[in-house]
Amino acid sequence: MSAPIKLVAVSGSTSQPSRSAALLDALTAGLAAGQATEITQVSLAELAPLLPGVVSAKDAPPALAQAIAAIERADVLVVAAPVYRGSYPGLFKHLFDLIHHESLFNVPVLLAASGGSDRHALVIEHQLRPLFAFFQTLTLPLGVYATDADFADYRISNPALAERIELAVSRARPWPRFLCRFRFRPESECWHPCCLAC
Repeated sequence: MSAPIKLVAVSGSTSQPSRSAALLDALTAGLAAGQATEITQVSLAELAPLLPGVVSAKDAPPALAQAIAAIERADVLVVAAPVYRGSYPGLFKHLFDLIHHESLFNVPVLLAASGGSDRHALVIEHQLRPLFAFFQTLTLPLGVYATDADFADYRISNPALAERIELAVSRARPWPRFLCRFRFRPESECWHPCCLAC
């Protein structure tokens, strides 16, 4: 029997509640449905007070160090961030500045973002995707962008957005198991127990 997939959901919003967090929750639930999954939530809103002054992962306080370790050990990442001043938040980038540059090789990443209007819709392609390309992840082709109008009281209210989420999830679901044949960690080629079962 294969090991559960370690799914790490990263909310890049410094606010609680937030629309990007609601988007993240919907994507995570869809991706985890029907398969053995170990879900870890990483919330920038909770980590934001811990980030200033931390210039290296080895200096991170315990809660931040735990979040860094979870991201670095993920089998699949789901990442959602709001748009601030035309890009993702600076503290979101600070968090990923602390991630080891070789820890995410070939990790599938499902990207999502939320913004005030459609004019920010390319943030996934021009901001988020290049960031995760640096880590040599495999960003999944279909991301999900949502605007404020797609939500009511921080809950998804637009059926069209729900359909886009369902499509993105259906395209993403095959990847984590498939990639267990190819992924490796820098310290070992045997990166995950599921390699024995694939």
